[in-house]
Amino acid sequence: MRSANLLNDFAFKYVFGEDCKEANDALKSLLTVFLERKVNHVVVKNSEMVKDYTKMKSPRLDLLVEFDDQTTVDLEMQLRQTKDNLLNRFNYYLARLHGSQDMEGKSYSQLKETIVMVFFNLIIADDDDICSLYTMRKYSGIPLVKDEKEDRMKLMTIEMPKVDLNKPLEDMNEQEKMIYYFLNCHKGLDDSKIKVMIESDGMIQMLEKRVETISDDRWKKIIEDFQKLHENEERIELQLELEEAQRQMKEARKDKEEARKEKEEARKDKEEARKDKEEAHKEKEEARKAILEADKKVKQMVCKMYEDGFTLEQISAYCSLNVDEIELLIKS
Repeated sequence: MRSANLLNDFAFKYVFGEDCKEANDALKSLLTVFLERKVNHVVVKNSEMVKDYTKMKSPRLDLLVEFDDQTTVDLEMQLRQTKDNLLNRFNYYLARLHGSQDMEGKSYSQLKETIVMVFFNLIIADDDDICSLYTMRKYSGIPLVKDEKEDRMKLMTIEMPKVDLNKPLEDMNEQEKMIYYFLNCHKGLDDSKIKVMIESDGMIQMLEKRVETISDDRWKKIIEDFQKLHENEERIELQLELEEAQRQMKEARKDKEEARKEKEEARKDKEEARKDKEEAHKEKEEARKAILEADKKVKQMVCKMYEDGFTLEQISAYCSLNVDEIELLIKS
C-alpha cells in the first residue's frame, strides 16, 4: 500500500492540476474520457492553489479548466455527503461560474459553455447511470434550446460507487477503468487489475506516473496537513449544522407558540360565539314568552268585555281585532 489516494481532493488537484506537461496530459485524458469529446488544449486557471494550499482558509480544491474555445469546466472530487444539498450546491457553482463571464458590450450569443463536473464517491441518483449530464429542460423533457451546442450550462455527475469493481477488466469501458483506478490506485501493484492496466493501458500509465510523484514521505506529510484542514472544515461545517439545527428548533418553538396562541384565540372566539348564541336564544325565548303573555292578556280582556255585554263589533273597535279573531279567542 502507498499513501497516494486520488480520492483525496488535494492529491486529485495535484495530479491533474499542477503546472506541468505530465499533469496537463493527464487532465486532457480525463476530460476526453468523461466529456466524450476530443480535448487538445486546456489551461488550469487556478493551478497556483496547489502551491499556496497552506494559506487557504477553506480546503475546497476545485480545478478550474479552460479549453482553447474558452469552454470552462469546474472539476471537483466530492468524497462525502453533507447536510447541505449537494446538487443545489453544484447548481449554484454552475450558475456562479456561468455568470462570471464578462459580457459588457457583448451579445449573449457570445456566452461560452460552462460545465461543472463532479466525481462523487457516493450515490446521488436512483438509477444505474454512472455518468449523468444535466441540462435545462421542460418538465416534459424537451430541451430549452433546439441546438445542443447552444446549451451553454451543463452539470455532469460521475457516481463512482456505481462501477462494478468485480467486472472483468476486458469488459470495462474507459470511464469504468479510470474510476476503478481512482478508487484503488492506493493499492498499487498489489491490485491485479491495477497491475494489468499499468502494464497495458497508456492512459493509466500516464496517471500512474503522476500518482508516483505523491507517494513519497514529503507528499504524505502535505496530504496529512491538508487532511487536518479538511477536519477543521468538517468541524466548522458541523458547528454550522448545529447552529442551523438550533435556529430551526427556535423557529419551530416560535411556530408552535404562535399556533398555541392562535388555538387559544380560536377557543376564545368559539366560546364568545357560544355565549352570543346562548344570549340570542335567551332573548328569543323571552320574546316568545312576552308574546304569549300579551296574547293571554288580550284574551282575558276580550273575554271580560264579552261577559260584560260588549258586542263583538265594540270589542273589535277597542282591541283592533276583527270579529273572526275575537270569536276564536272567546271559544278557545
